[in-house]
Amino acid sequence: MQHRWDIFCQVVDNFGDIGVCWRLARQLQRTHQQVVRLWVDDLASFSRIAQDVNPAIPCQVVQAIEIHHWQQPLGAIEPADVVIEAFACELPETYVATMLQQARPPVWINLEYLSAEDWVRGCHGLPSPHPRLPLTKYFFFPGFVPGTGGLLRDNTVESRQDAVNTAEKNKCWERINIPAHKAEELRISLFCYDHAPINAMIAIWSNSPSPVFLIVPHGRMAEKISILMGHFSAPLNQIMRSGQLSVQVIPFMPQDDYDQLLWACDINFVRGEDSFVRAQWAMHPFVWHIYPQADRAHESKLNAFLKLYTADLPLEIAQAVTKFWYGWNGMDEIDLVSWASFAACNQALRVHGKNWADQLRAQDDLASNLVRFIRNQL
Repeated sequence: MQHRWDIFCQVVDNFGDIGVCWRLARQLQRTHQQVVRLWVDDLASFSRIAQDVNPAIPCQVVQAIEIHHWQQPLGAIEPADVVIEAFACELPETYVATMLQQARPPVWINLEYLSAEDWVRGCHGLPSPHPRLPLTKYFFFPGFVPGTGGLLRDNTVESRQDAVNTAEKNKCWERINIPAHKAEELRISLFCYDHAPINAMIAIWSNSPSPVFLIVPHGRMAEKISILMGHFSAPLNQIMRSGQLSVQVIPFMPQDDYDQLLWACDINFVRGEDSFVRAQWAMHPFVWHIYPQADRAHESKLNAFLKLYTADLPLEIAQAVTKFWYGWNGMDEIDLVSWASFAACNQALRVHGKNWADQLRAQDDLASNLVRFIRNQL
């Protein structure tokens, strides 16, 4: 059954929140034939991962999704059948007031951040009555195990059981103006927060026993790396070299192109939530830079995921993954030994990546779970 959906998104870390909301909106429309309006407070950041979006136009339709610039105050808007406030953003008061006027109030969903912590299953789907108004909000938690909301997963994941072949990889490199992958070279994509220990890693990769080709999206991290390598700015589509390390800065890519990049690289450094999930569907070794929280709650989230992800790995590989991830997230020292131990697990982690993705694929995906949940409420 077709319903109307409003998804509200406040852009917090530039790309993670809107990345998830944009994927969800497209999947609801493409796979489940739902009618979706996406409300975003930062169209400029949005346009960097969805290049059809024009940040100067406050209302537009892109890929069959109605996109609105969410500005305060929001005028009188007829609510949709389903209202999602993504990642605990607060709905406009005028919108909530209009929800009260409907003969049947919308189903109100608080789409929470992804977590592997044990308590998620107990909280997923719970109702939360409004303290003052006759409205109920439902908590919807994405997750990695049955009993949670699942992960965003589209048809490209379903159709790509095996790694991308050489011809497809070469098409990817050609499309983004990157040289073909040399056989002896380790090709790495890097997407991380500004506080990552990049100084140490640039030194490690520069002194690597084998060549490393690093691909970095344009931005503050690319500028920092460029300075470390003796450049005043990050030159787009030019190769910078230091010892065994080659670095190429590329423009930000649409999500579908970025997904192809993850499939084509040997190792993917990812951050936040959206690229973190896509790296798992790519089935290659990856390193997660988790969004830092002041109370260090992110460390518990990192440990909870590592416990799940490494459960079926041999002890020495699990330890190598954990130690390097700790170093990358500032929870341990990062050095040549920890990197070499992690990189040595490349082949084993490829096998594990496919098994892990198969395990996740056996569960229902986030969009399907949402549609089923809504059907039971309306």
